[in-house]
Amino acid sequence: MEPQTAAPAMMVFGIFIIVMIIIGIWAYWETHGFAEFALGGRRLNSLVTALSAEASDMSGWLFLGLPGAVYAEGIGAIWIVVGLIIGTYLNWRFMAPRLRTYTELANNSVTLSAYLEERFEDRSGILRILSATVTVVFFTLYVASGFVAGGLLFHQIFGVGFAFGLTVIAGVMVVYSLLGGFRAVSTTHVVQGTLMLVAACVLPLVVIGHLDGLCALRQAIADKSPALLDMGAKAAFADGRWSAGGPLGFTGVSSLLAWGLGYFGQPHILARFMAVRSAHAIPVARRIGVSWVVLSLTGASLVGLLGIAALHPPVGDPETVFIELVKQSVDPWFAGVLFVAVLAAIKSTADSQLLVTATSLTEDFFRAFRNRRASDATLVTVAHAAVLGVALVAYVIALDGGTVLDIVAHAWAGFGAAFGPVLLLSLYWPRMTKAGATAGIVTGALTVAVWKHLDPLLGPFRTGVYEMVPGVLAATAAALLFGTFVGRPPRRSWTGDAPGRAAADTDRHRARPVRKRLRKHSG
Repeated sequence: MEPQTAAPAMMVFGIFIIVMIIIGIWAYWETHGFAEFALGGRRLNSLVTALSAEASDMSGWLFLGLPGAVYAEGIGAIWIVVGLIIGTYLNWRFMAPRLRTYTELANNSVTLSAYLEERFEDRSGILRILSATVTVVFFTLYVASGFVAGGLLFHQIFGVGFAFGLTVIAGVMVVYSLLGGFRAVSTTHVVQGTLMLVAACVLPLVVIGHLDGLCALRQAIADKSPALLDMGAKAAFADGRWSAGGPLGFTGVSSLLAWGLGYFGQPHILARFMAVRSAHAIPVARRIGVSWVVLSLTGASLVGLLGIAALHPPVGDPETVFIELVKQSVDPWFAGVLFVAVLAAIKSTADSQLLVTATSLTEDFFRAFRNRRASDATLVTVAHAAVLGVALVAYVIALDGGTVLDIVAHAWAGFGAAFGPVLLLSLYWPRMTKAGATAGIVTGALTVAVWKHLDPLLGPFRTGVYEMVPGVLAATAAALLFGTFVGRPPRRSWTGDAPGRAAADTDRHRARPVRKRLRKHSG
């Protein structure tokens, strides 16, 4: 950016960063003990829960990846938006109420690993170690990708060195995460989620006004290539030109829709369901969250289409379409606000993943295997050290750049396949066993890891399907098979359908209230 336009943006960035740190300081005085640090004491209201869950979800992909995909491939790429909206609703509707209730019943578990161990009465520690290891490894890489994206954003907007931008974004996230933990992170997400929604909705309205309406937009896109307006096909973008890229077909559409399946296994999103003050607050949070997703994804998709019509000459890198439209369409001060929204999107996901990883290290490794009777003060100290340790490792990985982003591209599918089927079955199938849970996690993770290498070997039978699809199918099949024939269900009833007579006699008095609460608060 030119100096006269970069200065306002830099001032807006500075104000935003100061506000984030102030929120962290405020949350510090409201945080008492490890349960507060890890899940905010399960006291989030509907608004904070909804905006925190969705801001954690979208990341910089909302303003970089999605508009870039629509810009390069046309309206056919919007099938991914359909899948994400459906997945968001189903996650809130079927996962959130039971997960909130059952994690509290499971000895007030603050991590998914602790919940799975308690749910399946696993005294060996295998489930906890397995699930916690998957969480820590993949989320450390995820955090690194957020650092990389922040460094690139600073470099592209202000022209500063990549390492300097990366250091700034990492430092800010570490400061307010250390100060206030989950409460600070979730509260900052209200600000960040609001900024993201404003940016996704306002920029398209401004550019449409410049183009004289939607009819002019449609005509300008059709002039570039009719394939850009075909929901059943995708365009090809190369050397500044668009051409027909062929039909999407059933496999292509299914792969894009399958992104929605990932929601059931994302620890940083599910943590918000665990932290809401009660299941009674979930219906309101669901309506807010789903509305936010519909508006934000629609706006971001429009940005990609508007870039096709409004940017002359076409951008070389499709993922810069949002930034280029901002530079050309609004004044420098408002441009600063919209650029801060991109930073907010990057930061809101990376800080969630940083905190979930640190919590998992503290709860699932230190307390579970080192000191089960550790005091709250000790646990908070360990959590602070874990935040610093994970951030440092992610920072070093991010400085190296490159290869991290390739790994992270599969992490959404990895989490969705490894945890999604197992968590859903744990909440809805009373006869699910520890063997089924273990088999589901291992099978889902391995299928996603090897699918891109295995699929090309099938030759004429190659599917080209997104690895989420075979990963979820394989994990579900393994969990059902092992859950049916290997091991025995837990003695304690979780859904009210006790697997054995002893469980029915022991837990009947608890099962009825659980069923009643779920019926009351899931509407």
